[in-house]
Amino acid sequence: MTENTANLFDVVQGRVHAACETLMASGALPAGIDLSRAMVEPTKDAAHGDMAANAAMVLAKDAGKKPRDLAEALAAILRGDDLIEKVEIAGPGFINLTLKHSAWFGALRNAIDAGDAYGCSTMGAREKVNVEYVSANPTGPMHVGHCRGAVFGDALATLLDVAGFDVTREYYINDAGAQVDVLARSAFLRYREALGENIGDIPEGLYPGDYLKPVGGALVAEYGSSLKDKPEAEWLPLVRAKAIEMMMLAIREDLAALNVRHDVFFSERSLVAKDKDQVADAIASLRKVGEIYEGRLPPPKGAPAEDWEDREQTLFRSTAFGDDVDRPLMKSDGSYTYFASDIAYHKSKFDRGFNQMIDVWGADHGGYIKRMAAAVKAISGGKAALDVKIVQLVKLLRAGEPVKMSKRSGEFVTLREVVDEVGRDAVRFMMLFRKNDAALDFDLAKVIEQSRDNAVFYVQYGHARGHSIFRMAREAFPDLPTDEAGRRAAAAKAPIEKLTDSAELALMRKIALYPRLIEAAAGAHEPHRIAFYLYDLSSEFHAHWTRGRDSPNLRFIIKDDPVLTDARLALVQGVVTVLACGLSLLGVEAPEEMR
Repeated sequence: MTENTANLFDVVQGRVHAACETLMASGALPAGIDLSRAMVEPTKDAAHGDMAANAAMVLAKDAGKKPRDLAEALAAILRGDDLIEKVEIAGPGFINLTLKHSAWFGALRNAIDAGDAYGCSTMGAREKVNVEYVSANPTGPMHVGHCRGAVFGDALATLLDVAGFDVTREYYINDAGAQVDVLARSAFLRYREALGENIGDIPEGLYPGDYLKPVGGALVAEYGSSLKDKPEAEWLPLVRAKAIEMMMLAIREDLAALNVRHDVFFSERSLVAKDKDQVADAIASLRKVGEIYEGRLPPPKGAPAEDWEDREQTLFRSTAFGDDVDRPLMKSDGSYTYFASDIAYHKSKFDRGFNQMIDVWGADHGGYIKRMAAAVKAISGGKAALDVKIVQLVKLLRAGEPVKMSKRSGEFVTLREVVDEVGRDAVRFMMLFRKNDAALDFDLAKVIEQSRDNAVFYVQYGHARGHSIFRMAREAFPDLPTDEAGRRAAAAKAPIEKLTDSAELALMRKIALYPRLIEAAAGAHEPHRIAFYLYDLSSEFHAHWTRGRDSPNLRFIIKDDPVLTDARLALVQGVVTVLACGLSLLGVEAPEEMR
């Protein structure tokens, strides 16, 4: 058995599996029993030890034994393990393990040795994953709601990359359909305005914001006044193309301000290109396997919808894949429904080799999940899976009061305005400091406060405090290294076995948890777990620093004991390493100084 020493939980789980294999060899467990269900987890209460193993609970039935009897047999073997200090049986057969201090010393050394690679995993085995996020209609500037989805999707993609997946970051450009024609008509008004015409108030139903004025100016520069007297059928495609081009350029610039990037920008319009109608191809492939039929849909439950038509139409057999009702693919005018285009788009993802697809959607799209998940099952023959992550609304406040709409957008506060006011780091961290499906209050005043209540400040200050300790240590011991590589080399040789205070050991336990957290968060598609963890680690670090003010023997720098100081600086190096790794994953800077 080869141990992954970077992840202490994997090491201990391997030891538990080895104990099970010993019982197999003796006949106490059936040979070849599946050990994948036997897991090691952190205990919920530190009073119950460091880790808990469920092996006896999940294997007892296969073994034909009572869980507690099997737990006792496993405990007898584990008590002889050189990493384990104490083994206790709890309840019907849980095995609680308390590790020796040497285990935590090893975890700290692993963090120091790995540096910015600490927590990186091979869990994903380079499996291809497509993460589609933002995908805002190119009809105006991005707003604060788009901001949350952008940050969440970007952090999730990075998390999966760190966990060993082959990740593609994708943006689906909704550049087909009625909304981009409305955009074109709105831009045409600004074109006439740029030619000197008084256009008056923007008619209802068109986009009123000032952001389309540059589009009008660009149209004048390119076409002069030649569009003015053309019929709509001639000017609309020209104006639409220019407006979409300029809106997407603005969107990319807004995303860049957040340090959000995409590998692929996929055009919806490309699905119905003249030379290749991918929507028709997707429908044909589903028809070939019997998942498309011509039929009638019953009226919606309750009062019939005004736009419901009792007519025979082309339907996808969505109910065969877990949906509530079969779904129409063609409108009465012969054009495709949005759902038909979405099926073709996700078939494109599958055809490009993605069996794992993650879509990040806004809160108003929850009712669309079942049909889309059904479609992915159908177009992939059950080989692909879709996980839709819903991002809830953001309520923008300033000192507790709602923020008024933006003059630029005419309807909302733009993403760029928020980033310009409070900075990228505050936006990114606080957008991740809530689970994605929970509503978020974002207070522009609170996120720039220098207090514990401001999570991003508190975590960044933890990293900066660590570097402040290094600077103060060099004042006391001028021969200490000044650079990262030198500090890591010195820390690797430090006598960390001298670190036996309970708070020091608690920090080492927290550091040891990080690699496991990466894998758990990646598996659940939940990057907010990293933000929570960083806040907890910073809290323990700040609390221990404060204890040193009251108890000089606990300070990180002991002027008359350079050996103990070296050991404690190694602990600080471990903390700043993990804080830097986690902040980098979230796309947030790890400053060495804060003023």
